[in-house]
Amino acid sequence: MQQLLCYKTLLQWNSQTVPDNFKQKHNTKPTTWSKLTVLHGTLTLALMTEAGKVTETLIFNPQSRVPFIEPQQWHRIVSFSDDMQCQLAFYCTAEDYYSKKYDLTATHSEVVEAVKLIPAGKTLDLGCGGGRNALYLNLKGFEVTAWDKNAGGIDALNRIIASERLSHINVEVRNLNTHRFNGAYDFILSTVVLMFLDRQSIPQLIGDMQNSTISGGYNLIVAAMDMPDHLCTLPSSFTFTFKSQELVNYYQGWNIIKYNEDIGQLHQTDAQGKRITLRFATLVACKA
Repeated sequence: MQQLLCYKTLLQWNSQTVPDNFKQKHNTKPTTWSKLTVLHGTLTLALMTEAGKVTETLIFNPQSRVPFIEPQQWHRIVSFSDDMQCQLAFYCTAEDYYSKKYDLTATHSEVVEAVKLIPAGKTLDLGCGGGRNALYLNLKGFEVTAWDKNAGGIDALNRIIASERLSHINVEVRNLNTHRFNGAYDFILSTVVLMFLDRQSIPQLIGDMQNSTISGGYNLIVAAMDMPDHLCTLPSSFTFTFKSQELVNYYQGWNIIKYNEDIGQLHQTDAQGKRITLRFATLVACKA
């Protein structure tokens, strides 16, 4: 099983306070594990099919090695002793920890995939937003610097950092349209950010990313495109989109690990409430 992190623990229950809905058939969300720890007395738990057929009955006491209840596994509390006391906790994998605990947008899937390839090192997150990627990378052992122009978002991110007592993560207000930088980073990333910048700032920004990446280091960029083969209505907030092959052409001389122009969805919705569908240029490249 993947390493699981506890993101929420409920108050203790006793035989008088167990909520009725936990005595009925229920399950958890697709990416949520649960664990019921018996602190005193005994408790009987039934694992079930969606149709309600019991597949396994488990009896727990304080000495029991209580297993995790898998995501979407139907179950219910069947019975318990009069002196029972228990506590329920919810768990998730690292990429979902901060989104579940602090209601952030989920870690970008390309960042999760990149971590499987890229060793932990000095990292720069350009346009970090609420911190979904920066916090995940820090959790995975990366030393993270993260910038965003939204001062309110940076303040909220700093509150999470303080609450979690995190180290090796530094976040600051920076306007990527005007802020020039250099450095020596192992990994620089920007996911769904460049489309909010001015077109004239893009060449310099990508140049700074490349110049600030050490030899053997990586860049990850995910940004929207405006393509005639995929009809869409671009959000009015977009001030820049890539044309076909425009992004990858910036990376001549680099080792292109991944490049595609696949269709994806924004979290933003259209007038009908449907998520906006676009093509995205996605690039992972390693500096020679």
